[in-house]
Amino acid sequence: MTPQDIEQRIVRYGELKPCKTAFIDAHTPGSDQKENFTIIGGGVSESPDQHVHITIPHGFNIGAAGQPPKCRNSMHNHRTAEVFFVLSGRWRFFWGEKGDAGEVIMEEGDIFNIPTNIFRGFENIGTDYGMIMAILGGDDAGGGVIWAPHVIEDAKAHGLILGDNGKLYDSKKGESLPEGVQPMPLLTPEELARVDCPSAREVIGGYVRRYLDMVALAGEGPVKVIGETGLIRDKPGFEVDLLTRANARAEKHQHDRPSVLMPFKGHWRVDWDGGSTTLAPGDTMSVPESLAHSAVPSMTGEAALYHVIATDDPAGRTWRG
Repeated sequence: MTPQDIEQRIVRYGELKPCKTAFIDAHTPGSDQKENFTIIGGGVSESPDQHVHITIPHGFNIGAAGQPPKCRNSMHNHRTAEVFFVLSGRWRFFWGEKGDAGEVIMEEGDIFNIPTNIFRGFENIGTDYGMIMAILGGDDAGGGVIWAPHVIEDAKAHGLILGDNGKLYDSKKGESLPEGVQPMPLLTPEELARVDCPSAREVIGGYVRRYLDMVALAGEGPVKVIGETGLIRDKPGFEVDLLTRANARAEKHQHDRPSVLMPFKGHWRVDWDGGSTTLAPGDTMSVPESLAHSAVPSMTGEAALYHVIATDDPAGRTWRG
């Protein structure tokens, strides 16, 4: 495979195309400066303005959220896995219908496998623009987003209405619901009662892993971060490994399905039969199935990346076995 072919499967950080109208809270004060990125797969955007960089099915989606300080993402839920790791900045993740059931503060490289069936939100609490990278289960990302009732009501007051077809309509642009489309119904009290609300101890202890703690394990080989035998024991339809300078190997290997390399520390040289390239923090590379390749740090200093590959497990409810 030629370098030109591979370059079509690399999304460089500096070439990411944001969407500022991706979700229902795009006009809501405090959330109206968000940038949403869909890197691999269709994502869960509710806006036709969302640009998709790589459409090749991988068994999961890759996306990102960029936000200035004090900007937040409103309370929502997913039917499939949602994993975040911090690329830059300092972030507060919180959960519960109103966002007051628990919280965790995350730094660069930290990873959070958010359990399914809980309302979650996040905000940039750093001093500069920050970015978090997302992995969503399944090729269709579980059919979209489920919003807490107050989010839908707040959005309507600022001109955005979500139809029951999962699409947004902006009254500020003169848009209205098409014939046959009704407003997305609010969750009923009975439906809200079926949404989980775990304690901070359950969430932080079971679903959050700190980058520096994982680095301490890297000398023993690739760190299985998420998987049936991972530090986070889960089967969300994909596995996540951490590679660092200590465990990277120059020997080539291959997979029977596409995989993804996502550096967040240092520069990485990727070699394959036919060429090589260098990845920087924030770049995303889709490695074709059956392509023999290797990834090693190309410069001195700290180096780390996450490797993602789909499994045969259903991309459904988070496994708690």
